[in-house]
Amino acid sequence: MDSFFGFLRIPSLYDLGVMLPGIVVGLTIHEFSHALVATSLGDDTPRREGRLTLSPLSHIDPVGFLLLLIAGFGWAKPVPVNPYNFRGEPRNGMALVALAGPLSNFVLAFIIVLFLAFGGINLPYAWEIGITAVAINVSLGVFNLLPVFPLDGEKIFNRFFSYEIRKFMVSYGQAILLLLLFTGAISFVLQPITRFILNFYFALFKLLAG
Repeated sequence: MDSFFGFLRIPSLYDLGVMLPGIVVGLTIHEFSHALVATSLGDDTPRREGRLTLSPLSHIDPVGFLLLLIAGFGWAKPVPVNPYNFRGEPRNGMALVALAGPLSNFVLAFIIVLFLAFGGINLPYAWEIGITAVAINVSLGVFNLLPVFPLDGEKIFNRFFSYEIRKFMVSYGQAILLLLLFTGAISFVLQPITRFILNFYFALFKLLAG
């Protein structure tokens, strides 16, 4: 599941044009990164399932994608992974695979900032599309680091949880996540973190663009 803390609304054609590149590329890179790291650790499941690709069609879930556009939260197709194929301890491998997704969104946002700073801003609509893509990808990265099942953060921090907490998360994690989303609590917690990271990227842009 992914989110950029939006609100239920029907986007205009302009909104779609500005938002779509950031969402499509962000989701695709996120899921591809999961597949790439899992494959590098010895699990060929993502390759066999056709997920070791940069084709958006292989990663985007239609319903989850639509919800991202109109409600600000949704999901892509989870990458199938068998941690028992990993070299080394399975939970360590799963933590690395999970971390690759959010990290890829932060790296993508950084690359977009570099592109804008070094001349890309002069292209038509580049600023609107680029800055929206940065905001979307930072939000996706921060959201997915929440240590709540089924998000990446739960897999990253799983090894630090007791058996009872892990069992509770699998049973009730999705309900907890939906509760946080629909009450707005998740925005209250994550928006300050997202804003801090975005301010860092904007400061970097100003520094590089002169």
